[in-house]
Amino acid sequence: MSTSVFGAVHLGYLVIETECFTDWARFGTDAIGMHRDDLDSGLLRFRLDEQECRFLLRRGPAEDVVATGWHIDDHDSFERIEARVRAHGVPVVRGTAEEAELRGVERLLRFPGPKGITQEIYTTPVKAAEPLRMLASGFVTGDAGMGHVAITSTKPTRLRGYFDTVFDARLTDYIDETISGVKLKIRFLRVNERHHSIAIAATRGLPVDPVRTRVQHLNIQAESLDDLARSYQRVHELGFEMALSVGQHTNDKELSYYARTPSGFEWEVGWNPLVVDESTWEPSTHQGISVWGHLPVGRTIVDTLEQFRLGARSLARREDTVPALSGSGVLDD
Repeated sequence: MSTSVFGAVHLGYLVIETECFTDWARFGTDAIGMHRDDLDSGLLRFRLDEQECRFLLRRGPAEDVVATGWHIDDHDSFERIEARVRAHGVPVVRGTAEEAELRGVERLLRFPGPKGITQEIYTTPVKAAEPLRMLASGFVTGDAGMGHVAITSTKPTRLRGYFDTVFDARLTDYIDETISGVKLKIRFLRVNERHHSIAIAATRGLPVDPVRTRVQHLNIQAESLDDLARSYQRVHELGFEMALSVGQHTNDKELSYYARTPSGFEWEVGWNPLVVDESTWEPSTHQGISVWGHLPVGRTIVDTLEQFRLGARSLARREDTVPALSGSGVLDD
């Protein structure tokens, strides 16, 4: 019997800590087009589908993603992941009934993850009793999970080792890109049929992290091209900042745009990415992130200088990679 959990793992929800509740409510509901449930003054949730919670926003100073929730298909895979984490001496904490209820899940566990992003696993998602009320016609979730997260790192090999150790993640491909003279290598990891659930970007030859937040961007997948276009228009009309215009990626062929969230990290809305065929797929390297488009919107020299300033500050900041789960061998450079 295979001991791999690949294919049984799906990105299920994200927990965001913020003080910008009014702006987030407008951004998520009126711009992106998701369903919103206001729980109390310090908690709100967004839905994409029948699952009760896809994004949990709680009041706090981080202005960042603080936890990633992974839906595990079955109890055997869930217990296999728990055993792996414990076997490496990493603490595992069982979520309380209240925490599980807030996330709309059963059987919740959490353990440390790279860059201080807590990793949470759960089994049975709770289906909401209320019908969806949202501007979008729908979002693609299902077997591929709800999208992906992208992380910048000064230690990309260790991050890849972490997700390989915990979730049997597979390397899909690489992208080499140069932005403002800085060379980047981006690794794309999959845990199911989605081209990637995790992207890890690193500067080549420079151990700097030019992004303030723990995640650089997160992604959700629109059901239709019309949904993508209409949400792009709403982001503009409501005055939210656009980071990158509509474009198409080189590797997964997804059409998408990137808006800037009220917390500062970016939010990608995409449409129609390719699905990986495990029987034929071979990793490759693509030059540049886009076939066309994805142009910076309203970026100034001041923004560029701020990016370099953040990179310089990162030299003095220790990046947590959870070494016990990050693998001992060098996978790639």
